[in-house]
Amino acid sequence: MATALITGAAARLGRAIAEELHRDHQVVIHYRRSAEAAQTLAANLNARRPGSAATVQSDLGSATDCDNLASAALACFGELSVLVNNASAFYPTPIGEADEQQWDELMGSNLKAPFFLSQALAPALAEQRGCIVNLADIHAEKPMPTHTVYCAAKAGLAMLTKSLARELAPQVRVNGVAPGAILWPEQESEGYNKEQILARIPMQRSGDPSDIARTVRFLAVDAPYITGQIIAVDGGRSLNI
Repeated sequence: MATALITGAAARLGRAIAEELHRDHQVVIHYRRSAEAAQTLAANLNARRPGSAATVQSDLGSATDCDNLASAALACFGELSVLVNNASAFYPTPIGEADEQQWDELMGSNLKAPFFLSQALAPALAEQRGCIVNLADIHAEKPMPTHTVYCAAKAGLAMLTKSLARELAPQVRVNGVAPGAILWPEQESEGYNKEQILARIPMQRSGDPSDIARTVRFLAVDAPYITGQIIAVDGGRSLNI
């Protein structure tokens, strides 16, 4: 059975992706601080199919962290076919208030970690003729007010997706999913007013984490001739930003 590593898989979109891929994959659930949530998810999945889920704790701040996570993930089941770079920091960085620590955190989680983790796992993925799916953002193309650093990081991730797709072909496919209004931030900020956003979405509603999870699974399982693409799953919001 194929194995998938999902970063930031203890909650929110990462959890939904892990549950969806678990339908026909063994899953490695990466977490940073959410140990209890990760272990509960693994226990639930193992109750459905014994020995099918494992957890790995790791920071993602450095290339060494990513190398260590890659080694730990491979040790869980002995191989890896799918890497989902989902872990992400998200918060506003208004010009005049942003600092270097915020730059490092937002660039680190959204761009640096996906690069170094993909690099570390490229040989294992090539051996399985596997794939990488990156969680991008519709705001990689259309900037969100006061979120300059986050948007820049996601724009970098979009280009990283395309560059890796070219460099790792034909052994490894690399694609991205760009969520729209799926899960709302815990704190509302400028440029992210829920009512205003919903009013501008052609589908007139927010999406569900399962919409993202099913798209990730499609790219991982049912799209052998798709690479270098980023699919917006946003109810048409990117048409009307």
